[in-house]
Order: sequence, then C-alpha cells, then structure tokens
Amino acid sequence: MAVDLGEALGTVRATRPHRAEGRRAPRQKLTRRRKVEARWFWLFISPWLIGFVGFLLGPMVASIAISLTEWDSFTPPTFVGFENYTTALTGDPVFWKALGNTFFYALVSVPLGLAIGVWLANLLNKRIRGRKLFRTLIYLPTLVPLVATAMVFKMVLAPSGPLNDLLGVLGLTGPSWLLDPTWVKPALVVLSAWGAGGATVLLLSAMNGVPREFYEAAEIDGAGSVRQFWSITFPQITPIIFFNLVMGLIGAFQIFGQVYILTSGGPDNASMMMVPLLFREAFGFYRFGYASAIAWLLFLVIIAFTVVAFRTSRRWVFYETEVR
Repeated sequence: MAVDLGEALGTVRATRPHRAEGRRAPRQKLTRRRKVEARWFWLFISPWLIGFVGFLLGPMVASIAISLTEWDSFTPPTFVGFENYTTALTGDPVFWKALGNTFFYALVSVPLGLAIGVWLANLLNKRIRGRKLFRTLIYLPTLVPLVATAMVFKMVLAPSGPLNDLLGVLGLTGPSWLLDPTWVKPALVVLSAWGAGGATVLLLSAMNGVPREFYEAAEIDGAGSVRQFWSITFPQITPIIFFNLVMGLIGAFQIFGQVYILTSGGPDNASMMMVPLLFREAFGFYRFGYASAIAWLLFLVIIAFTVVAFRTSRRWVFYETEVR
C-alpha cells in the first residue's frame, strides 16, 4: 500500500519531543566513572600544564610587560610605554643590521639545506651497496653537539686552516672567513649545511613511502630518471619539504650558538643576528626591557614568514588525500 511521504514526515515530527526555541538541552550529569576518569586526566596532564604555565606562558606574558619598561634587574622597573619598540625601529642601526643579517642567513641557508637534503635523500634512496652505512654517516653530524661542531669549524675556517689549504692546492687564495665582513655570513651558511642530515632522513622516509607502481608505470611510458623525480618523487615529498621549510625558517631566525661561539657578532656587527643582539642587550648591557622588545619584534617577523609559507603552500604542496 502506498504511503504519502508528507503524512509520514508529519507523523515523525509529531512523535519527536519539541524543544523550546533558543533553549539548549540540559547537560547530562557525569557519572561516577566519568568523574574519576576526569580526575585522573587532570592529574596526569598537570605536570605539562605546570611546565607550560610556569616556563612558557608565564615568561611570555611577563616579557610583554617588561618590554614596556626600562629595567636592569637591579632597580625597580620604570614604565616607558612603547619607547623600546620605537628605539629599535627608528633609533638603533644595529637592530636593522642584525635583522638584515638574519634575513640573509635564513633566506640562503634554509633553501640550501633543503636542496642538499633532497639531493642526498634521492641518492640514498637508490639501491646501492652500503647504503645503510652511507645513511648513518649522513645523519651522524646531526648528533654532534653544536658547541663541538662550532669549535671544529672555527679551526677549519681559520686563515691558515684546512679549508684555505685546500683552496691553495687548487690555486685559489682563501679569505679570512670569520674575520672578513664580506665572508663571515657565507661561513655561517656553510656551517648550517653541515646539519642537513636531519632533513635528509625525513625526506628519505617520504621517498620510501612513494608507491613503486608509480615508477613502474612511468618506466612503461618511457620516462627517464629525471622525469620520474620531478613528476612523481618531488610532488609526493612536498609535505615533508614544507615541514622542513617551516621548521628551518624558525630555526634560522633563532640562530644563536654558532654566532656566539664563532664571531660574537663581529667583525663590526657583520654577523650580528637577532638572538645574539637580544642576548647582548639583556645580559651584556642589562637592558632587559629593550631586549624583550627585540624578542617580540622577532616573534612578529617569524609569524609573518610562517603565515606567508602557509599561504603559498597551497600552490605547490601536494597532499594525496586532498581534492583540488
């Protein structure tokens, strides 16, 4: 027997409990078991919450307040408003030089590190004898402490060091890498390339996850190794490249140890970066208010570059589950 659809819907609506307009359903009370689970949840997460509030959120909020004052940590702080920010942006040439140096370092070292990582990962992804040993050797520099790496490079980049001796064998005169304002930033970029093993491991893992069927189909169509890389491998690993790009930018803008150990910002502030400048202002000149202002300006710069990276990622990052 045919049933009228309208009558059926009307019957269903009639049997439903009517709710008053604008009134939400009352919240159900938690059972005893749910309350116990909630208590255990807050108990187990409390160490992280205490650490986050005490060592991250609390100091961040405090640094905002300190950036609006003039404080040397010995006398009571004096409120100066946005004077520290104004001084940094309009009255301190060293700030702009440090910002320019940091831009140069980030915009050169990060793409260079990504290019080296992709190149090494593509080489290590091939089926060759001893590739496990090569993978280990590539990753080993990442495990060496930064201080030890910087001290080794300080000897390598010395005017009479091994690098200049090698250039002399080739008939070239090596510069004073860490003493010449022209070459000190390229020397820091060379040091950054030493730690490309971390990105290489992630990219190699992504390459191993590319289905073999893609390459087999490309070989049937006559595609060579270069065509296979740019048409299959590269699109599949773009999410990992994007991850390394964002993390690399954040790390490059926060460079500190290499500069502090190798040059201390010299010569003539040619290698001064934002974090070493912040450190010098805070713990060298005891200008904690001004240092806090520099820290927040650096934070805004990092946020801006991160937003730009995420906005532009839609054009070149390929996600397999994404519908375009």
